[in-house]
Amino acid sequence: MSTQRERVEALLAEHGTTYAEDAGIALRDKPSPLYQLLVLTMLASTRISADVAVAAARELFRAGWRTPAKMAAATWQQRVDALGRGHYRRYDESTSTKLEQGARMLMDEYDGDLRRLRPEPPASGQDASRAADELRESIARFPRIGPTGAGIFVREVQDVWPVGPYFDERALDAAADLGLPDDPRRLARLAPQGGVARLAAALVKAG
Repeated sequence: MSTQRERVEALLAEHGTTYAEDAGIALRDKPSPLYQLLVLTMLASTRISADVAVAAARELFRAGWRTPAKMAAATWQQRVDALGRGHYRRYDESTSTKLEQGARMLMDEYDGDLRRLRPEPPASGQDASRAADELRESIARFPRIGPTGAGIFVREVQDVWPVGPYFDERALDAAADLGLPDDPRRLARLAPQGGVARLAAALVKAG
């Protein structure tokens, strides 16, 4: 019978990339990749498959719209066409509008830099759950994202910002099904160093 660590290793071998990595985002604590994650989060917050959201994000980034200023400067039809190339057709017109609204909100309220929302590292002995909750509340304010999408953002950003370990309900349910701990701290200890977000994403994919 395999150990929990062996199960995690097998899981990561099969599903071991974050959704940000799938979308071609080299996630760092920099304005452009953080904005790209926000875009991916918005795309994934509708009733559409994760693969389609990733493909649509890749098309938007391939068009050069990797900053809020460039996204807002694109025409509505250009964004619709890029979303269509990513097969994001069910919500393409409304999403084009929301992408512009989100870009302008980021520029107007945060000077185009999501790092203004980055939580402070928790004090010694404290966990990061409060920071995660505060970040989810802030991200949920962006157009179309809401609570579920905000959870996606926190799950993906946790190896860059001090908000982890964070596993949403889908990830924890998958962990329980695989005989892994459903406590976030115990589960995170099974991840490779700097790989909690990868483990969280792998659990969602497996689930």
